[in-house]
Amino acid sequence: MLTRTVTICNKLGIHARPAALLTKTASLFECSCTITKGDKTIDAKSILSVMTIAAKCGDEITIVTDGINEAAALDSLVALIQSRFGEDE
Repeated sequence: MLTRTVTICNKLGIHARPAALLTKTASLFECSCTITKGDKTIDAKSILSVMTIAAKCGDEITIVTDGINEAAALDSLVALIQSRFGEDE
């Protein structure tokens, strides 16, 4: 099991498009992928769950991956978030 905390840095936070990208990326891996914000933990492979955490710019989230390819999954999810989901701001 691997864990990393990252800060949401895109201006609009995790809205519909970033949630879809996050879910799509998490679903590429066989391991379990969860995201925790505050006291709420969700499945990163569920777009509805990702939308419900309502992560905005400046929020810290913790990503946990566990299982086959967990390191690659964690690296991919963190890279996606740090790239601001491909958004300019």
